Amino acid sequence: MIREIHERDYPLLMKIWESSVLNTHDFLKEEDFNYYKKEIPGYFEHVTLLGFEENGTLVGFMGIAEGNLEMLFIHNDYRGKGVGKKLIQYGINHLNVSKVDVNEQNAQAVGFYQYIGFRVLDRSALDNQGKEYPILHMGL
Repeated sequence: MIREIHERDYPLLMKIWESSVLNTHDFLKEEDFNYYKKEIPGYFEHVTLLGFEENGTLVGFMGIAEGNLEMLFIHNDYRGKGVGKKLIQYGINHLNVSKVDVNEQNAQAVGFYQYIGFRVLDRSALDNQGKEYPILHMGL
């Protein structure tokens, strides 16, 4: 079930984020992982957050701003079970999501977004923080 996220959910969002990133971002240096872990909560209040609950447990979430999917993270125990697909399809159908930026080195995510129908429009050599993690700018 898709539901709104509230501030009281933020600690759980961070657990989901950590589980997801540790299992999908093997290219991320430890110091950068720690940097992003501190930064991510600051982004929560700047996006529309929606979560996916399974049997009363929050297992994934996405953040959207101005048609951009800014974040999509699924707890590793629930990856590959359709949670991400349900969230992004909701975002496309109800919140006009049409763009996403994804780490080029995250091949699973790139493949997932291509499966959904996104295609690469552009590429940046650095991420938004100026770190050497190339970003693919994708759109529907």
